[in-house]
Amino acid sequence: MARGCFESVAESCLAKSCIGPSRMNARYIYAIIFLLTTVVAWMIRDYSHDALASLHYLKGCQGGHDCLGSEGVLRVSLGCFVFFFTMYLTTVGTSKPDDPRDAWHSGWWPIKSLFWIIVMVLPFFIPSAFIQMYGEMARFGAGIFLVIQLLSVINFIYWWNEEWLSEHNVRRCQIPLVVIAVGSYILSFIGIILMYVWFSPRASCGVNIFFITWTFVLILVVTAISLHSKVNAGLLTSGLISLYLVFLCWSAIMSEPASELCNTRSRQTGKADWLTVLSFLIAFFAIILATFSTGIDSKSLALPHSEEETSENDIPYSYGFFHFVFAMGAMYFAMLFVGWNLHQTMHRWSIDVGWASVWVKVINEWLAAAVYIWTMVCVFVLKGRDFS
Repeated sequence: MARGCFESVAESCLAKSCIGPSRMNARYIYAIIFLLTTVVAWMIRDYSHDALASLHYLKGCQGGHDCLGSEGVLRVSLGCFVFFFTMYLTTVGTSKPDDPRDAWHSGWWPIKSLFWIIVMVLPFFIPSAFIQMYGEMARFGAGIFLVIQLLSVINFIYWWNEEWLSEHNVRRCQIPLVVIAVGSYILSFIGIILMYVWFSPRASCGVNIFFITWTFVLILVVTAISLHSKVNAGLLTSGLISLYLVFLCWSAIMSEPASELCNTRSRQTGKADWLTVLSFLIAFFAIILATFSTGIDSKSLALPHSEEETSENDIPYSYGFFHFVFAMGAMYFAMLFVGWNLHQTMHRWSIDVGWASVWVKVINEWLAAAVYIWTMVCVFVLKGRDFS
């Protein structure tokens, strides 16, 4: 009898490890593949110029010797994109565990590992003109990634608010809700003040003053709309969005070139000092975390308050969406490593620096505010639609 119980437990554990958890653990394996690819891209950009220079067809790259590393990033990005976009095409639409594509997503690792190695090597034998064409496409793909990430952040904020205001949490979460909401506004206003002090020390810093002032205006607008009696979105969502807007504004200004005198804070200079290395590592792992967290949130494209019925027999997350986000993430990390400028020379240990990066983040901030405002007013604008 005891033996039968142990055998039952063993079979149950084996079944869970091979069927249930394997699908969930597969996410982390793909994240490790993405991490390794990003590390390879960084090393090629910063430390492999001599090796890349031996490939004769790279010599025509604009920007001279340093541009070889940036083009190497695009080649690695292309290989990563091909891998995950192939996975997207072969898994999109999978909904049930008995679908053969479920086994392909969660298993067959020797074949997929070999395929990853092949697609990582082949781009280095592609003419430079095609790589530059891919770089232009990567800007668009990276923009798609930022939009999906933005929707994921807003969706999470709404989920957090609804979870704490639900019937079984409203009493015990009332005080934490107020603390988080008020704390978010306090940090937002402190951030605005510090940005004025750090990034606009003189009246001639008109661009930075405009960025900071417009961020403050956006905070006032989203707060006023969320507190309107017909909207009543609450302070938690608007407070967290305000904090997110301040973060995007700060990040944008910190991406300004080191030659920009209005920014008085220490920035990435290409020297391997502890602050530069730490900033690079934080930004580096933020790419991985953002891609992974966005990829598993397939509901981020849905409007707030919408619920989809799920069955116990359904797969735990959307495989197609997961791989699509990683494919766009491959384009995104390429843009960060080249500063969104295909012909820009990047310093070592630098990431997402340059005026192109600044404007991408600023536009992302404005888009975040616009999307959040739309989620609050769409019910009144599109009165014929049912958002329940």
